[in-house]
Amino acid sequence: MKKPQVVSATGWAYFPIAFAARFPYAMLVVGVLTLVVSQRESVALGGLNSAAVGIGTALCGPLLGYAADRFGQRLTLLAASVLNSAAIIILVCVVTSTLPDWAVLVSAFAVGATAPQVAPMSRTRLVHAVTREYSPSQSFRVLNTVMAYESAVDEVVFVFGPVAVGVLAVAFSPVVAVVSAALLTLVFVAAFALHHTARTGGEQNESHERVSVRGVFTPGIAVAALGTLGIGLVFGSTLTSLTAFLDTTGSADLAGVIYGCLGVGSTILALSVSVFPDSFALAQRWLCFGGVMVVAAFAFSATGTVTLLCVTLVLIGVGIGPTLVTVYSIGSKRAPAGATATALTILGSGVVLGQSLASAFTGSVAENFGAETAMLIPGFSALVVLIAAIWNSRMPESSGVSETEREAVGEVVGEADEVVGEAGEVVGEAVGEAGESARAGVLS
Repeated sequence: MKKPQVVSATGWAYFPIAFAARFPYAMLVVGVLTLVVSQRESVALGGLNSAAVGIGTALCGPLLGYAADRFGQRLTLLAASVLNSAAIIILVCVVTSTLPDWAVLVSAFAVGATAPQVAPMSRTRLVHAVTREYSPSQSFRVLNTVMAYESAVDEVVFVFGPVAVGVLAVAFSPVVAVVSAALLTLVFVAAFALHHTARTGGEQNESHERVSVRGVFTPGIAVAALGTLGIGLVFGSTLTSLTAFLDTTGSADLAGVIYGCLGVGSTILALSVSVFPDSFALAQRWLCFGGVMVVAAFAFSATGTVTLLCVTLVLIGVGIGPTLVTVYSIGSKRAPAGATATALTILGSGVVLGQSLASAFTGSVAENFGAETAMLIPGFSALVVLIAAIWNSRMPESSGVSETEREAVGEVVGEADEVVGEAGEVVGEAVGEAGESARAGVLS
């Protein structure tokens, strides 16, 4: 059976490597929280450090994306994997020492600042593979499928990363859980960096004018970033308020399992995006599923039983999955030429920042005003996503370039590529023959 064209371009091994490379960071936000609480005996300090990791990622992640666009993914990721692993080990040493709390916060920020941006860089590689392997008329649907797959993988990692931390913390200690994340970063992020698809980063930019990070942050990218920020707020506030609610019933240890219901709904609907008709435009999808998210998130605050919690979490996931796929698709379309990694890293940083800030804020609200009040926060967080969707619906679908023009340019570029390729083969043969003649002359 013939391989799909994207798989032919990447190879089957790419997908498990890219999946495993995301896992360490998914462990870190919860891992740092668990580590600090266990060593410093302060939930408030743990929440602050967890937020510091997210803030570090949000501030420095786009710079890593820009470095990948400028210098290539391979060099950027290899450097980030080493620096991040070192930062994690330093954090462990600082937390377990007698150094003051501000030193712990600085170390946590460094962990987030050096975190390898695997998810957006994976999306960038697959976007490049789609544009190379498919015609412009085919690429839209294939790109939807790719973004659906990537979002589903993100969901799985975000759900099971904290579970892995919990298992390691219970079986061994929180220190072992965080150190394991450092080792996984060294191994799998390095493998992801060395994969042959990393060559697409940076090489794509040689024919384009350099775009600064500020230049990438156009109104079109800004509205998409607001959308991912809102989704991050929903993630963080939902998990934290759910934990607070279950703690009042003596079942806080079930929080991770029940929270998995959100991942189930989100993953299934994210994967279903690829079968949506083309007439169901991206802006309409965002409005539709953003609305579902708002209704389900406010229903979450009105539940009083575990069964109803599970139902509302599945429905929240039904809204999140397609919305995340849609926002990333919009971001990839609006990214300036040669700056895809930077744009998608900005969107990914929005999710991380929102999750971290919401976790810290919701924990404080739950502690001071009760779990019932904290459970209202996911609804207001979802409103941010819907507001961004309304803002997006008033903007052009692309950055001022019509689909017809885009297809025409794509066809011309494709034909030019073929001509250049044929010319390259002719020149290569001529050079080879000249080399053989020269070598024969030297030997004679």
